Amino acid sequence: MLEKFFKLKENNTSVKTEVVAGFTTFMTMAYILAVNPSILGDAGMNGSAVLIATALASFVGTLLMALLANYPFALAPGMGLNAYFAYTVVIGMGYSWKLALLAVFAEGIIFIILSLTNVREAIFNAIPLTLKSAVSVGIGLFIAFIGLQDAKLIVNSDATLITYQTFKGETFRSVGIGAILALIGILITAILLIKQVKGGILIGILATWILGIICELVGIYIPNPEAGMYSTIPASIVSLDFSSFTETFGAVFTVDFKNFPIGDFVVIMFSFLFVDMFDTIGTLIGVSSKANMLDKEGKLERIRPALLSDAIATCIGAIFGTSTTTTYVESASGVTAGGRTGLTSVVTGLLFLLSIIFSPLFLTIPSFAIAPALVTVGFYMMGSVVKINFDDMSDAIPAFLCIIAMPLAYSISEGIAIGVISWTLINLITGKAKEKKISALMYVLAILFVLKYIFL
Repeated sequence: MLEKFFKLKENNTSVKTEVVAGFTTFMTMAYILAVNPSILGDAGMNGSAVLIATALASFVGTLLMALLANYPFALAPGMGLNAYFAYTVVIGMGYSWKLALLAVFAEGIIFIILSLTNVREAIFNAIPLTLKSAVSVGIGLFIAFIGLQDAKLIVNSDATLITYQTFKGETFRSVGIGAILALIGILITAILLIKQVKGGILIGILATWILGIICELVGIYIPNPEAGMYSTIPASIVSLDFSSFTETFGAVFTVDFKNFPIGDFVVIMFSFLFVDMFDTIGTLIGVSSKANMLDKEGKLERIRPALLSDAIATCIGAIFGTSTTTTYVESASGVTAGGRTGLTSVVTGLLFLLSIIFSPLFLTIPSFAIAPALVTVGFYMMGSVVKINFDDMSDAIPAFLCIIAMPLAYSISEGIAIGVISWTLINLITGKAKEKKISALMYVLAILFVLKYIFL
């Protein structure tokens, strides 16, 4: 049955490989179960309710991706979008979190309409192959950078913006030890992958976590919540109290429309839409490129159902009570572990559903244990750089700008914007428009990106 539905042999995979890949994807995404409640909690939302909403939205969205598109891509409330939700819309602009959820829901409706037409598919196909390769590389660097930060190996610095961990001072027994464990985890993961051990990334996560538990038990590692370093030992395993979910479920439909700020609402909604659209497209490009799912023209065969799954998940997530649900770049970890079909997504989705019950256990996985997986995935995604023709400067320069913009601007969509604008302008000004066959849609995208920087 699984073979027939997910076409495992056709995709050169097996049930075992897909299950391991699904576990791996979930383990690299599980941090959202801790981070999202924290961020949206700052907006006045109940943290426990947000955790349940996050898990349910991730389960539904990922299952939709599996059943509609048969791709190993997982979905969850997006990082960056949740920060915009909490710190810009609610705290900065002073609007209620219910209105922010309504904006997310409205954005999702528009997203569904665009997904049912050729608009989003046309945007995906209009981006030249060289930029698609650059997006994959840029995402790789971005993921690795996030991993290094999560492990506290890279930290903020007043003098140089960022710097490496010094491994000394008052926080050494927490931050320093965590960083060292992350380095050991990277080494373990690298050895496992070189030895071609199946599920090496997942084993690396678990091994690093176990080492953390041992270090805490013997007193080498001392948790320090103020420094973002928490206990590696679960206080409990299960929780069956779901009553808090009633605070966010359906709250999107209880917005008070008296003195409704229609002008600001439209701007907020389109801001969500803009970032969500290009984060999703960028993620699909990067992950599918890593899995060699793009055809010779750089097109993804089942792009429409994949985009539709993402759009529906956004609406459902808003109803549950969470910020924009989107395709996750960490899906690349499952792809790296061998995932090639929707069975990977089914496993990931079911784990998100189970995480509602086992939330105390999953929330205990330390960030330094997840970091080795993110760094390793970043390394794998760097491989797409060989697909860029560096002898053709009109392709190479925009690709380079796209790559460096993602980690430096801390945004996938910003990297795409810089890549599209620079590729279009450089080839237009140098008289290569006909040679490169610049489509009308690329001109439109370039103009829209420029207007975004002017007005948003």
